[in-house]
Amino acid sequence: MHFSIPDTQEFNDENGSSYMGYNIHINGIYHCTVRYKQLHNLNEQLKKIHGCNNVPAFPPKKFLPLSSGQLEERRSLLEKYIQTVGQTPLLMNTDVFTGFLLSAQLESSGEKNKEIPLDVFLMNGYRISITGNVSESSNQVLEKVCRQINLPLMYMYYFALFLVGREDDGDIIIVRKLQDFESPYISQKSIQGSNRLVLRKSYWDPAYDDELAGDRVALNLMYLQTVSDLERGWILCNQETQAQLASLQARGAKKEYLEVARTLKYYGYTQFKTCTCDYPVPDTRCVVSAGFKELNLRVTLAGGDIREGSFKVTRMRCWRITTHNDTGDQTEGERHKGEPSLELSFEYLMARDRLQWISIFSDQAILMSVCLQAMVDELLLKKVGAKIKQPSDSVKNGCYNYMKRDGSNHQITVSQSSSFDCLTGSTNGHANSPTKNSEPTLSMKKLSEKLSAVSLKNKTQPLVENDAFEGIGDDDL
Repeated sequence: MHFSIPDTQEFNDENGSSYMGYNIHINGIYHCTVRYKQLHNLNEQLKKIHGCNNVPAFPPKKFLPLSSGQLEERRSLLEKYIQTVGQTPLLMNTDVFTGFLLSAQLESSGEKNKEIPLDVFLMNGYRISITGNVSESSNQVLEKVCRQINLPLMYMYYFALFLVGREDDGDIIIVRKLQDFESPYISQKSIQGSNRLVLRKSYWDPAYDDELAGDRVALNLMYLQTVSDLERGWILCNQETQAQLASLQARGAKKEYLEVARTLKYYGYTQFKTCTCDYPVPDTRCVVSAGFKELNLRVTLAGGDIREGSFKVTRMRCWRITTHNDTGDQTEGERHKGEPSLELSFEYLMARDRLQWISIFSDQAILMSVCLQAMVDELLLKKVGAKIKQPSDSVKNGCYNYMKRDGSNHQITVSQSSSFDCLTGSTNGHANSPTKNSEPTLSMKKLSEKLSAVSLKNKTQPLVENDAFEGIGDDDL
């Protein structure tokens, strides 16, 4: 996750006193506004659960009014604090932290916790209608969707909820994957434009298809997504294979259809909007796709020739996200008007003795980075023989307190009655806890923490490192 506190805003409380609110952005998108004392309360609860030595240092209290310089210093220190917590799996994957973020989103939005209808779509436009609460987290909504379509909960985490938008030309784009520290209802409402909640696969390795193929509902979900991706050109297919797939589709041979589709280029990939990159030369138009172990670039050269570049995540030494507020030199289509342009740069092992930086300029750069992180996380799980987590793996912390901006505390209780966490209280929230089966080894934790060390600011950031060169021999280059 990319945490940042890029700015602040001043508020007045009921007594007329002013206080500073810190705007938390996650993956480059505004999430909530919190006060210093709210984050301090969160820190105290984390220390109580995990011990002082396992929680990063928190900016100290000040007893006198802060100057403008001191306010900026506090903003910077709070940003560093929440980034560090977000890079520590032990702290981030707990009810206290993600429940705090969900509750803060609810308070910041001003939405009242009420029952609401919610529509979740499949990629072919099929609508799944459920009833939920404004404060329900992504996983709580996901469980309701799974129950509605009779998908066994053991397969729940093979799928996820995504925000999917539509461009002016009619093309659809994956905006982002929803996390369990946010309310799908609030997140969807906060984004302008036509956006839908969509159920899609949430893994990268096609081998996981085999684990799902034995269930009728899971098979249908994979099949419908594949048909949709083929129709939109996200999966490449020649005429001969198209005819074969059409015949299988007409016969309802879904397993056979998927077996053929898995042999096609870009099966299971996420495709991004057309953007620009500096590979092989600056200002090259390209289409970026993220998929099984790679970031793929289809670049259009002078004269209209198309060249493909495949960049394996295991050979990326590091990557970084950079924002550029001076957009005078940006070409049309590289950014939305009035927004800073984003750059994803990665250092790649082109040959045994040659590293090269490659940059992609796209307003979806953060999503690309999140996809890279997810692919690496999946590779690490496979490396240690871990499975995709199950709802029954969740470990509950029992309860926690959420302090609102006015200083009142509300106890949030983790219910044991559901297949996973279900929070009830004056202000609801929900979070995943560390799982038994997915608890990483020491080496896995170390690498995972390295790979999370990117944040979004208006300057070049510390690099995200990867064990890129481990096990690479001459034949691999």
